[in-house]
Amino acid sequence: MEAYLDNAATTRVNESVKNIMVKALIEDYGNPSSLHVKGLEAERYIRNAREIIAKQLKVEEKEIIFTSGGTESNNLAIIGSALSNKRAGNHIIASSTEHPSVYNAMGYLKELGFDISYTPVDSYGRIDIEELEKLINENTILVSIMYVNNEIGSVNDINQIAKVIKEKNPSTLFHVDGIQAIGKYEIYPKRQGIDLLSISGHKIHGPKGVGALYVRDRVKVSPLLYGGGQESKMRSGTENVPGIAGLGQAISDIYENHTEKIETMYRLKQEFIDGINKLNETIGDVYVNGLVDDLRETAPHIVSVSFKGVLAEVLLHALEDKGIYVSSGSACSSNQPGISGTLKAIGLGQDLLSSTIRFSFSVNTSFEEIKYTLEELEKIVPILRRYQPH
Repeated sequence: MEAYLDNAATTRVNESVKNIMVKALIEDYGNPSSLHVKGLEAERYIRNAREIIAKQLKVEEKEIIFTSGGTESNNLAIIGSALSNKRAGNHIIASSTEHPSVYNAMGYLKELGFDISYTPVDSYGRIDIEELEKLINENTILVSIMYVNNEIGSVNDINQIAKVIKEKNPSTLFHVDGIQAIGKYEIYPKRQGIDLLSISGHKIHGPKGVGALYVRDRVKVSPLLYGGGQESKMRSGTENVPGIAGLGQAISDIYENHTEKIETMYRLKQEFIDGINKLNETIGDVYVNGLVDDLRETAPHIVSVSFKGVLAEVLLHALEDKGIYVSSGSACSSNQPGISGTLKAIGLGQDLLSSTIRFSFSVNTSFEEIKYTLEELEKIVPILRRYQPH
């Protein structure tokens, strides 16, 4: 049996997404900037996708900019808005648990002379809103906070954060990394006080290499790429038409019968956590991270578990041998040496930092996969512990 439980890293493309992408690749393959009929056919895919996304977010179509993915969306939002608004101030705030595509963009801006502050999080991975309020001042031009943490599934109160930001400094822009939240939550930037929102295709059964950035009308953002002026001069380069078409289709698919899908995912998550708790009773020293009393206050698709006495990488490959696919953290940083900044930030014990696995589900995950994974964990973990070096 195979159990794919690494959906926070990437998801399997929907059949409907594949079909529209193949059509755009094989039949309607024109350059969307061309003036002939082939170009117009290609441009129609972009227009349709922009319409789908704008309608879902309840924003204007002109406020959607297509990118090469979540990393570019985050970089464009953060670096682009910082450079455009540096005359208003040079202070930027992020949380201490941001994704590398945010954290490293902040590092770049720091090298350029910007003043970067990081707000702490609680033991559940949620930012300390009172501390955030204290950090905001008249020079704060941008606050960037992730909606859902990609490693432990904690959820920030975006509405309250936006309220605090705008009350303290109405000119401060609010960027939300919504890459793990899109498709899991109904997100309405204008209602929620979000100025910039990043999304990615391959987290919601769309293709890799495509994403989008919502930029609220009249928010100034400097482009990172210069050329032919595509995407309202915000993102030059011939558009990835098949990818954009696939992203639009994926957004349409994921929000169809959305409530039922999310309910099923929460049932899967509860089933898995119940199984982990039983596993702890059986073999001991197994802990779920970032879990609050109400499961609904966490994301429906991510569970972080620490197995004391077992190296995460060793367990990952042992599970792989059984056809079970998981992650030892963010897929964008799990191949790099070092300990997760998120796990450090929530105060995880030193003995658990290198023993943590992320399990993540999707609308395609089955209860059989959950059961199989729990059964194999019960067999594998005690064996690995015997060989753990002391």
